[in-house]
Formats: sequence, C-alpha cells, structure tokens
Amino acid sequence: MKKWIPLILVAVMAGWFLSALHQPPETNFNTREFGHLPVLMNGRFQPFDSIARNSLLQIRTKQSVYETEGGKSQTLSAMDWLLEVMMKPEAADDLKVFRIDNNEVLAMLKLPENQKYYSFNQLRPQINEMEKQADRIDRIESANRTVFESQLMKLYETMNLYQRLEVSLKPPGTDDFATELEAFQQSIGPGMAAIQARDAGQKFDQAAFNTLIGFMGGYNTVASFALPLTMPPTDINLPRDAWQNIGTNLMQSARTGEISPPAKFYAEMVTAYRAGQPDDFNRAVAGYQAWLGDRFVPQVRKASREYFFSTLEPFYKAMVIYVLALLLALFSWFGGGGATAKASTFNAFDLLRRSASCLIILAWVIHTFGLVFRMYLEGRPPVTNLYSSAIFIGWGAVILGMVLEKIYRDGIGCAVAGSAGFATLIIAHNLAHTGDTMEMMRAVLDTNFWLATHVVAVTLGYASTFVAGFLAIIYVLRGVFTTTLTTETAKLLSRMVYGIVCFATLFSFVGTVLGGIWADQSWGRFWGWDPKENGALLIVLWNATILHARWGGIFRERGIANMAIFGNIVTSFSWFGVNLLGIGLHSYGFTDSGAEYLAIFISCQLVLIGDGLLPLGIWKYSQKSNLKSLVWFRVATGLLNCMWLIVAAIWLFGVSSAIPSLALVGKFVSSILLLALWILVGISHLIRITQDHSPLQNGTPATVAMTK
Repeated sequence: MKKWIPLILVAVMAGWFLSALHQPPETNFNTREFGHLPVLMNGRFQPFDSIARNSLLQIRTKQSVYETEGGKSQTLSAMDWLLEVMMKPEAADDLKVFRIDNNEVLAMLKLPENQKYYSFNQLRPQINEMEKQADRIDRIESANRTVFESQLMKLYETMNLYQRLEVSLKPPGTDDFATELEAFQQSIGPGMAAIQARDAGQKFDQAAFNTLIGFMGGYNTVASFALPLTMPPTDINLPRDAWQNIGTNLMQSARTGEISPPAKFYAEMVTAYRAGQPDDFNRAVAGYQAWLGDRFVPQVRKASREYFFSTLEPFYKAMVIYVLALLLALFSWFGGGGATAKASTFNAFDLLRRSASCLIILAWVIHTFGLVFRMYLEGRPPVTNLYSSAIFIGWGAVILGMVLEKIYRDGIGCAVAGSAGFATLIIAHNLAHTGDTMEMMRAVLDTNFWLATHVVAVTLGYASTFVAGFLAIIYVLRGVFTTTLTTETAKLLSRMVYGIVCFATLFSFVGTVLGGIWADQSWGRFWGWDPKENGALLIVLWNATILHARWGGIFRERGIANMAIFGNIVTSFSWFGVNLLGIGLHSYGFTDSGAEYLAIFISCQLVLIGDGLLPLGIWKYSQKSNLKSLVWFRVATGLLNCMWLIVAAIWLFGVSSAIPSLALVGKFVSSILLLALWILVGISHLIRITQDHSPLQNGTPATVAMTK
C-alpha cells in the first residue's frame, strides 16, 4: 500500500486539475455561453471571457469580485462582472473593484484609508481633478515619476478602461436597447430624408431630423470609446479590419437603412439582462451563436478554445502542485531519504522524495500542456514577451531538475524543479496584471523562425543559469543552517552546478550569436552594444568565467557555488533589468515598478553569497572544525539572516502595496543588515587567519575542505 501513496497523491491532484472540465449547468443567465462569443480586441480574436479576465486583473488584480452588502456576501466571476459593466453600468458603478494602495492617492481623492477596493461612484466626484493631474503627469517621463504619480496614472488608466467597457454594448442611458433599435430603424427613412432636404436648402421635417440625430449622438459616443469590436461583417470574405464596434456599425446603418443581425442580437441580450429575463437572454445568445456558426467558424473555434484554456488555468494549478512538491522534497532531506535508503525497511522520508518526484512530473505535464496550448492559440513559438518567457524559463528549469533527480535520486532535483517552477509561474502571474498576455507581436519580432531559434536558445540559457544558481543556493543553505550537507552531498551538488553551467554556457552563447544574425537582418548590424545584447554577453562571459575558475583550480566547491549564485544576479538583470531601463531596441517587455522587485531579488542573492563566504567553521554542517572561537558567529549569522528576511518581507509588502514610506524603511534597513553580514564575513575571516597563524595552531592542520 505504501508504494501506491505517491500515485494516489498524483491521482488526487490530477483530479483537481481536471475538475474544471465539469461545470454544473447554469440555471439563470447563461454567462458561460456569452463568454464564448468572439470579439476582436488588441489585434486578435478572443472570447468575451478573456476580456473580462484581463480587464479585471488590471483593475482589481484578481479575476473575481467579492462583495458584502446588507450582511450578505457574493462572489462574482470576471464574466459576471463584465456583464454588469456593459449591460447594467449603474449597478456596476457600486461594485468595489478599483484597488488603491497609495495613501497619497487616497488623500487626494478624499477616500477612507481603511479599505483596499473602491467603487467607481466613490471615485466619480474627483474625476475632473484626476484628469488635470493625469494631463500633468503624462508630460513626465515614466522613469522620473514619483510613486504617487505612477499610482495615480495607473488608477486613471484603469478608470479609462472601465468607462470604455461601460459603453461597449449600448449607448449611455439606454434602458430597453431592443426597443430603441426598432425605433431607430423606423426613424432612418424619415430622418435621412430630412437631412437630405436640409442640406439641399429645402423645407424638412424637424421632428424626424431631431429624432435621428438624437439616436446618432448616443451611437457616436459608443463608436468613439467602445473597446472590443463586437460586430462582424455581414460579408464573411471581408478582412478582420471590417469588424466594428456596435456604435460604428449602427451609424453605418443610417446609410444602408438596415440594422445588422449581430446588433439586434446584442440589443436583445442587453434588454433581457437589464429586465432580469434569463430565458430571453439565453435565447438571444443561442441565436447569435447559430448565426456566427454558419459564417465565422475559425473565429468561433478560436474563442471557444481560448475559453477552455482559461477555464482550466493550467499555469496556476501547476504552480500549486510545484509548491506541494517543493515542500515534500525539503522535508525529505531531514531523514536520510534518497537512493541510499534501505529497500527492506519503510523510509518515510524516501516516500516524501518519491511523492515529490511524482508531483513534479504531474506539474510539468500540466505546465507543458499549458505551454503547448498557448502556442497553438497564438500560432507562435513559446516565447513572445516577458510573460511567456517566464513560463518557458520555468518549464526548461523543471526539465533540468527532473533530469538531476533521475540521475541522483536525492531530492535535490525535486527541490530545484519545484522552486524554479513555482518562482517563474509566480512572476508570470504578476506580469499578467498588465493586460493581454497574447497581444499582437511588434513588427520587428514578427518572425516565427527567429522566435523559435534565437529566443528559445537564449531563454534556455537563462533557465540553465538559474538552475545552477538554485543548486548553489541549496548548497549554501544546507551547509550554513543544517547538518544535512555531507561531504558526499557537497561534491554531488558541485558536480550538478558544473554540469548545468556547461549546458547554460552552450545555449546562452548559441542564442546570443543567433540574436546577432537576426539583428543583422532586422537592423543591418550584427552587434550594436544594445543593453539587451550587453546583458546576453554578460551571461556568456560569467558562465565562461565559472568554468575557467573551476578548470584552473582557482575555486573549488564553495567558490563555484558563490559564483553560480552571482550568476542569478547577472541573468535577472539581462532578463528584466534592461526592460526597466526603457532604452534600446530590445525594450519590448511590459513592466511597471519592477526595479524594486529586482532590487529585492539581488539583495537576497547578495545575502546568500555572504553566507557562502563565511569561514567553514561557522557552517553548521562543519562539526569537526577546530576554530571553536568562531562558533558564536553562527548565532550572529542566523540572527542577521532572520532579521533580513523580516525586513525584506516588509520591503516587499511596501512595494506591492504601493506604500513608499514602508518600502523605503524596508530597503534602508535591509541594506544595513546586508552590510552588517558582509562586515561579519570580513571579521570572521580575519579571526580565522589570526588563529591559523597563532602558536596554538602550529602543527594542527585546520579544516580546509571547501574553503575555496
């Protein structure tokens, strides 16, 4: 029975993933079927469901709305929320969806500070002031804006998105849209006749003229501000540019005298939804789907497939499974589990390792499914922007971790795979807050050949370098803070780091050369010292430096581990740092205040390097060190690390919650603690050197293993 436990655990998590395929039938408004309907937005066909998810992520940073009113609570899905916004905006204006974390912004808007989310009606009184501030801020370079200005501009942009969604399916103030369209169609003939007579200087029907102009005024508002293009052309042979928003479509109806069937279907949906008539709403949705199915089969299929992909949420669920596998792998280290465990006895810690390994495989399969399905939806290779690069780097890192686990069977590969998979998918999740992650490619990037060669090779180089860094972090943490780093394990980890660095050097070098060839074709030069090119070159040079340091005997296990951790800093700068600079031909990524997050990551790596540079006598695993006077440094090291973790968490919270004072305090104190740790490293080495040359130490060889 015990050998089946890992498989049972995998079956449970696989069932959780697949449970999204079974959705209970809707008994009220069929919002899921409405969410399947295709529209054109951001240059690509997508379902209403994707617009709802992406828009709510930008506004609220979540894909659902939780409301409490009159002692009753309700949770609205993204699609439920979008229907309210587009069809009953007066009700949606009371939903608290706008997230505001900055106290200065709250003070300017005169809002209470004891909330995190606010409704549009709460923001409405200060719209004029916000427009004045936004006009001023817009003239300031984004890099020179204060936190208050950046947060206010972000809020203004999300409010603009919200207001445009409100007029995407009906004119402002319209209650019964279906009846209005009937009246509009009846007014077209007399109204157009009145317009023509007036233009000819003849007597015209003023009432008919005013009626038609009144309708056209509302439709012109929709035509100017509506976001998604919801109206397909009646001629299926027309290009995608022929798709229109409903306002433009209705204004053209005044010339043709006929209202298009899609406009009538949408009007019926709006009227039924506002009147609380789900049967009529569902009938209109089904009628429109039937109309589309005969004419726009590719668009309907693509929208349905993207809806299916979004419903499964493969990356989120893979991330959860990676975390579970990582925890199991970490616990497995504290009981001697692994390949050396005796097969004849039950070893709970080896069971944890095997369970972690099985979960990693399941998470990777789900990760792969999401990656391939996303490629299918886009019709592109795996990496097209920062979001997809995070997904692909994590995918490649997990493969390397699984290979290591297959070879060594000691839980280290599982820990690397779990941590890399979780970390990169968390990064991708936060990058999704900036908008549509399947946006159209920039013209210079619109080539599948180079996306499939240069970009894939470079990102595999990123992934490999990060894996080497993760292995080195495991080496340092297990050595400094636990007794689980045996001499055999230390050598094993060092061989892993060496092998992965070789792999990383190859792919980063090949990818950089291929990038030069692509640059020569795109911009007419192989190399231009662009920031992204410099970052890629730094990765190649640093990995090559690690290899030469090992081959030349300059550094041994500990030294190589510290160099590999510094490789994380080099790679993260090339991956994100150059995008934060906002200059160069390669600044394609979408990131807002990522500089702070990058600074936190770099600070963390410097703390780990400081730990790795401590004399071996301070490492907890070094039980036989004769430098007894240095043992108290262990206490100081542990204390500084714990304090840094707490302060870094405060720093991270201040950045993520847009509280600049808290972020500043966290940044300052964490910098002081980092400096203190490095001073501790210097002092400990001075004491070690002094004791090594003291008369008491003469003739007594000190422990030198892994001091380099």
